[in-house]
Amino acid sequence: MKRTESVWDSVGNTPLIRIKSLSEQTGCNIYGKAEFLNPGGSIKDRAAKGMIAAAERSGALQPGGTLVEGTAGNTGIGLATLAAERGYQVILTMPNNQAQEKYQMLTALGAEVRAVPPCPFSNPDHFYHQAKRLAATLPGAVWADQFENTANAQIHYDTTGPEIAEQCAGRLDFLVSACGTGGTLGGTSAYLKEQIAQVRVIAADPHGSGVHDYFKTGCFTGDGGSVTEGIGIKRLTANLARANVDDALRISDRAMIDTLFHVSRHDGLFLGTSSALNLAAAYQTACAHRDSGKTIVTFLCDHGSRYVSKLLDESWQQEKDLVPRPLF
Repeated sequence: MKRTESVWDSVGNTPLIRIKSLSEQTGCNIYGKAEFLNPGGSIKDRAAKGMIAAAERSGALQPGGTLVEGTAGNTGIGLATLAAERGYQVILTMPNNQAQEKYQMLTALGAEVRAVPPCPFSNPDHFYHQAKRLAATLPGAVWADQFENTANAQIHYDTTGPEIAEQCAGRLDFLVSACGTGGTLGGTSAYLKEQIAQVRVIAADPHGSGVHDYFKTGCFTGDGGSVTEGIGIKRLTANLARANVDDALRISDRAMIDTLFHVSRHDGLFLGTSSALNLAAAYQTACAHRDSGKTIVTFLCDHGSRYVSKLLDESWQQEKDLVPRPLF
């Protein structure tokens, strides 16, 4: 294990974990990149680091400055984690229907959270638009703008992609990734497509999001909804525009929740909903290439401990018709 001199330097270089039960069931090698081991507990620490570093380089973020962002939680936690060490204040607008653990963690990290009712992106009161307006009123504040700030995708191009290529020694058949802002998918797919000729990139998407239909038809359609948090969009962000994608899979909440509890009980990995959706898509990809020995990599975006108040609540499971069932 490497030694670091700061929390900042501990972001990234996460291990690639073979998911034994799913790999043995399919005859493929399914790996999850353990992004929940970042200091703030999620893959969004990378985006936070990239955006803070870009703001510091440009001079927009000065010592003692303020970072403002609209977030479903994990980007805010990443910003607050790194800002605490670097002496910045963090103010976040956030929909008020996210897992309670996220608000509690943000409070512990010293961030100011302004919870707002969820609404469509077209509504001017959407948390994204509220963050933009708020930053404009605060002297010395920087709006992180994770959706359109391409420092998000760039840090995945610079770090996540090279790490995967090195860990796989160039032998990678599929990259599977959900999309929240487009940063992870955009930056990582762009790098790996340049370096590994045979790799195919699969976008994983929940119901209610438009990413699946965009890569299938060119239009951001998509009906329904999902209990997953922090993923799913219906517009082409600057970060998503960098993505090099071959195909897309739409993953149901049922497939996600059954995968989540399967790997918890059989592989010792209690994961968050976006991680489980990624693994469900990786498992479906492996099933389509059964006994081929293909190597499939996806992202374990965050840990299930961030969602305990929902995932382990039997009344929530029953209300959502998501009582876990055997995956196979």
